[in-house]
Amino acid sequence: MESNFIIKPAGDCAIAVEFKNEISEEVNNRVAILKAFIENSGVIGMLECIPTYRSLTVRYNPCEISFEELGKRINEFMEKAGSSAEAVAKVYLVPVCYGGEFGPDLDNVGSINGMSEEEVINIHVSVDYRIYMLGFTPGFPYLGGMNESIATPRLKQPRTKIYAGSVGIAGKQTGIYPIDSPGGWQIIGRTPLKLFDIDRKDPILLEAGNYIRFKAIDYEEYQSILGAVEEGTYECETETITRGGAGNGFH
Repeated sequence: MESNFIIKPAGDCAIAVEFKNEISEEVNNRVAILKAFIENSGVIGMLECIPTYRSLTVRYNPCEISFEELGKRINEFMEKAGSSAEAVAKVYLVPVCYGGEFGPDLDNVGSINGMSEEEVINIHVSVDYRIYMLGFTPGFPYLGGMNESIATPRLKQPRTKIYAGSVGIAGKQTGIYPIDSPGGWQIIGRTPLKLFDIDRKDPILLEAGNYIRFKAIDYEEYQSILGAVEEGTYECETETITRGGAGNGFH
């Protein structure tokens, strides 16, 4: 891993590692690889890793480890990451029922871009979307990679309630609302998956540094999956892909 990063304090119990100031898979790969190294390191005193597009904040217990010692260990991790020959990433397969009551803006997205609803859906499911970071509301994925041919401005008048699981487009971005909340994105469909569930062992379904692949389903399949999700018997399908060392794209 290149040494173009800086380490600095973030308050009295957190440390921030900052990489290049740009949005790219190369930079975000470095964040993901460092996070994996830290979480698997077993260093006493480290509490939590919080990734963003181009930085990683590590919360720690100052009674168990100092800023200097943690910074030293992180530099060691960076050297190890640099020699990593291979790492893996996960692709979450997210079922979506497009249009109708679940996607009231699908027709509008098509009209603005001069295409049919079916064409919008085909384009939306045609790529894997990088999960750069999570935030805004619990588990909200900031995704990269959407085809700009279906880019659509936000609604002029935001809705006071968007249902959890709604899939939307805003400008050049697409995303999923994890919980009921206000919102101004163009809603094109809904997934029966729960991206956030406080009663689950891991409340947040997705993890930054991985990918989402949307899959179109019909209403009957939506209801079937929703029932299994509510019973706790449904597990999100995933695929594992390999990538090269830090700085390389996925293959």
